[in-house]
Amino acid sequence: MEKTRLLIVEDDRLVLATLDTGLTKAGYAVTTASDGAEALEWLDKNDFDLVVLDIRMPGIPGTEVAAVLAEREIPFLVLTAYGEAELVRTMVERGALGYLVKPVELGQIQPAIEAALERARELRALRETGQHLQHALNGDRNTSKAVGILMERYRLTAEDAFQKLRMHARSRRRKLAEVAHELVDAANTLNDTDLNPTNGQSR
Repeated sequence: MEKTRLLIVEDDRLVLATLDTGLTKAGYAVTTASDGAEALEWLDKNDFDLVVLDIRMPGIPGTEVAAVLAEREIPFLVLTAYGEAELVRTMVERGALGYLVKPVELGQIQPAIEAALERARELRALRETGQHLQHALNGDRNTSKAVGILMERYRLTAEDAFQKLRMHARSRRRKLAEVAHELVDAANTLNDTDLNPTNGQSR
C-alpha cells in the first residue's frame, strides 16, 4: 500500500527532526523543509497528500505558502504557537483543515493528520460531484430537469439531488440520461393528470 506523502515545513530544526523521525516511524513518507522557499521548491517537484505548515518563518512566511497550497488545492494543517488567533483565522480562511499548537506531541499530531486527510477526501469528492453535475447539466436538458424535480420534491441541494439521481441509476445499472428521461416523463404525466382531473371520466 502506498504511503501517505507528507511535507513538514518548520524553521525550528529540533521540532522538524522530531516530527520527521516520529512520522516516518508511524509509516508516513516524510519530506521536510526548513523555510517557505524550500517548501515551494518541494511543491514544484513533488505531489503531497498533506502539508504541515508553520506560520511564522523567516523569508517567505507560512501565510504565503498557504496561498499557494490553496490555489493548487493541496490540503494542509497549521503549526502555531499560543497567542496567534488572528493568524490562525487567516490560515483557516485560506483552507487550513486544522491546526496544531507547539510544542507538538506525536501522540496528538497523527490523529490530526488522519482527520485532515479524511476531510480532504470529503472535500475532493464534493468538488468532483459538483464538476460531474455541471457537466451533466450542460449536456442534457432532461438531467437538469430531473435534478430540479428531486430538489423540489425532497428539498435537496443541486449536488445532493444529482447524487441521488446518479446512485439510483447505478443501483439499476442504467445510464444516468435514461433514468433522468424516465423521471421527467413520469413528472410530465403526473402534471398532465393533475391539470386534467376529468381525463378519462364519462360525462
